[in-house]
Amino acid sequence: MAEWARVTNETRGTLLAEQCRIARSLRDRTVGLLGTSSLPPGHGLWIERSPSIHMFFMRYAIDVVFVDDSGRVIRVVERLRPWRIVAWVRGARDCIELPAGSVGPTGTVAGDIVATRAVSGE
Repeated sequence: MAEWARVTNETRGTLLAEQCRIARSLRDRTVGLLGTSSLPPGHGLWIERSPSIHMFFMRYAIDVVFVDDSGRVIRVVERLRPWRIVAWVRGARDCIELPAGSVGPTGTVAGDIVATRAVSGE
């Protein structure tokens, strides 16, 4: 059964995702968003132990927030298009994949702190 969380930017008091699936298992982390046609507004995928990502075989762009083990934002990549790579982000432990265009309005930048709160999933 999938685990879900609400993800907030504690520094700015903004919401990054109302429904964010947590990918912990090797299978969930490997598959990620592959095979999906879109990521609905307010949704996301938090991939644990993923300091780099690739967009091979993806069908749409996403925003990505890389965080360290304490939830501090290390790097933000907006509108990452299919067939691109974000190589190893030094200091990052996890990444949060969000719908393209969703990070900008939250004001999220490197140094901010993000937090999760468990919620029931879809």
